[in-house]
Amino acid sequence: MAVLGQIRQRSVFLILVIGMALFAFVISGVFDGNSAGGGPSEPIAVVNEEEIELTLYRQLVENTERNYNFSTMQAVNTVWDQLLRATIFRQEFERLGIDAGKEQIEMILSQDQRIFQDPRFQNDAGFFDFGIFTNFINRLRVENPQAYENWKMQEENIVGMAKENIYYDLIKSSNGFTELEGKNAYHSQNDKVNLKYVRLPFSDIPDSLFKISESDIKQFINKRKVDYETEVSRSVRYVIFTEEASEADENQIRADMEKLKTRRIEYNDVSKLTDTIEGLATTNNITDFVEQYSETPFDSIYKTKGNIINEYADIIFGLNPGDVFGPYKDRNQFKISRFLDRKKGGAIKASHILVAFKGAERANPDITRTKEEAKKKAQELYRKARKKPNDFAQLATENSDGPSKSLGGDLGFFQEGMMTKKFFNFCNRSRVGRIGLVETEFGFHIIKVTDKEDVVLTADVIKEIVPSEETSNSVFQKTTQFEMECMKSKQLDTVAMNYDYEVKFVQKVNLLDENLPGLIRQRNLVQWLFDEDTGVGDIKRFSMTNGGYVVAQLSGITPKGSVNFESVRFEVIQEIMKELKTAYLLKIHSDKTSLDALAGAADKEVETASAVTQENTVIAGAGSEPYLIGTAFALELNQPSALIKGNNGVYMIEVTSKEIADELESYRAYANALQNEENTRINSSIYEALRSSAEIEDNRQLYY
Repeated sequence: MAVLGQIRQRSVFLILVIGMALFAFVISGVFDGNSAGGGPSEPIAVVNEEEIELTLYRQLVENTERNYNFSTMQAVNTVWDQLLRATIFRQEFERLGIDAGKEQIEMILSQDQRIFQDPRFQNDAGFFDFGIFTNFINRLRVENPQAYENWKMQEENIVGMAKENIYYDLIKSSNGFTELEGKNAYHSQNDKVNLKYVRLPFSDIPDSLFKISESDIKQFINKRKVDYETEVSRSVRYVIFTEEASEADENQIRADMEKLKTRRIEYNDVSKLTDTIEGLATTNNITDFVEQYSETPFDSIYKTKGNIINEYADIIFGLNPGDVFGPYKDRNQFKISRFLDRKKGGAIKASHILVAFKGAERANPDITRTKEEAKKKAQELYRKARKKPNDFAQLATENSDGPSKSLGGDLGFFQEGMMTKKFFNFCNRSRVGRIGLVETEFGFHIIKVTDKEDVVLTADVIKEIVPSEETSNSVFQKTTQFEMECMKSKQLDTVAMNYDYEVKFVQKVNLLDENLPGLIRQRNLVQWLFDEDTGVGDIKRFSMTNGGYVVAQLSGITPKGSVNFESVRFEVIQEIMKELKTAYLLKIHSDKTSLDALAGAADKEVETASAVTQENTVIAGAGSEPYLIGTAFALELNQPSALIKGNNGVYMIEVTSKEIADELESYRAYANALQNEENTRINSSIYEALRSSAEIEDNRQLYY
């Protein structure tokens, strides 16, 4: 079902954890929500009078941060969406008495490829057997309690998915379309009209003819206030002070790394003797040297020239063993590199056609052909490939059992250890262009070696380019001086102008925002903006997560339900202009009763539109005009309409012909199509409907 597809697209781990936590919260009462110390005591959320405990929520957020490397607010919002959905649906299931039985759970399991393709759960015929699966789970209870606990987490989620399926099916079963509705849809798509029209575009009327006052704008907004009301937000001005390494800092790092290249003698203040210190070019212990001096450990992987992603790749690839190159700058690092080894043709590119068979150690369990059948097919494909090597990609696409079939069998470049041994050995000893047949634990492979490249091994000493302590202190002093002057004058813009600093302005900062332009993970700043003790004009300095500082000033407060006139001003003026221009055009052309008369008076041409349907509301050259098209289907032939207001102008139309589609014996296909469209809409809109009708108290801003 579509709902299963939607659920599977979400993070499996997150859903399982939430399912487990909800189970513990609702049934077991594990979490009591009590916390030591002061601070807010409200639950993180209240959904239809049911409290979601803070302890539960924090556990889910921490798990999500840890497992997905999310920022705190990313995790907070992700968990919120998932937990809210789970809670709302569970409440709905309980209200309706929806429960899932063995059959529904079995259906869910049989649709999970990881389960139904697992040989452990298949019978002698090779099909998923729910009884075998149940016995396996029962054994886990005794033999592996930890694995059994993990299964219980998954089981709770599977039960929830099964209940969701039942719920959606109940809604869909009550929704149907008659043949009459199918007939209407058929004619809406296939009936056509040809028409003539005269268009008087709004753009032809100069705006200067009309004067729109502030009271007009406010009156227009007040009549439609619900369309322009905003959520609570803040506006902010800020100046960013980044901590970046200066040219002097870079020169010092370069000089320090230059010393690491060769053997040097240094005086030891402790022993009062001179020490001989090996350099990268002279050391016999590469791993220890890199470990001691580099910020990145020694990488023993051989690389092709394409894998050395910097402008010095050609130079490094052309070195001889023992040569040292550098220091050189690579993005935000300085490096020195010692060339250690080269393998001729060490990176191999090949394509293959896999012919798997049942019983192969690592074959797909869906494969049913015997080894003898697979060998016969592989030998046949091998002969075809050798006869027509240029057709190899097509043969792979049509016959391979491997995942690379969609790429014509292309496996890209690989090195020793990246492929099964027999496969690599064939490719390694074969010239480019050779085609061969090899058996591995996956099945039979017809292999074509397509390219080879040398690979090299280097030892790299790497230092990040970071600001010195002196540079960091200078940035801090500039920031502090700016902050103090701003706090004294309350004029951040003016002070910034005096120093030629760039001021960034954000009109709308939302309650749970975390990032601002040029600022990432700046949650502390956003919380300060919404603190009840922060007033308009207040100024504060914050440290940035990536180094440096930001000095911010709260510029404005937009309460919930208010209207930001400035942000909607242009849009409102355009709408008022349309109304004024419509009234103007209707007035000056009220006496025109034919297209020719209107066209002559307005110096316009009579235009035509052919084969217009009710499903297609776009008129070439005029844009989308649904009201115009609807009117056309209601007009008699050769009768000019009154002047009609459209989206982009005022029109007069005349229908010259109508083509009514031939009746069908049955409109069931069209009714079914409407049903399918409605089912798709239900899948995407039911939760939003439940959420919009739920009473939700959101207290995330109190804790994050």
